[in-house]
Amino acid sequence: MKKTNEFPSGWDEQRIRDVLEYYESQTDEEAAAQHDAALSSPEHTVMEVPAELVPVFRQLIAEHERKRASR
Repeated sequence: MKKTNEFPSGWDEQRIRDVLEYYESQTDEEAAAQHDAALSSPEHTVMEVPAELVPVFRQLIAEHERKRASR
C-alpha cells in the first residue's frame, strides 16, 4: 500500500521545497534577525506552556482565526 502525502490547504510539494530552501540557505545572522523581528512584533507574543496544553492552545487559535476570517 502506497502512502500518500497530505499537505495543508494551499500547499504542495514545491511550496514545501521552497520554504525548506529559504530556511536552509539563511545565514545564522539572517536567521537571528528574523527571529528577533518576530519576537518584537506587537501583534504576537511568545510564552511557555506545558506540552499537554498545546492542543488546547491550538484549538483556541484555530477558533480565533475562523472568527477573524468570517468577519
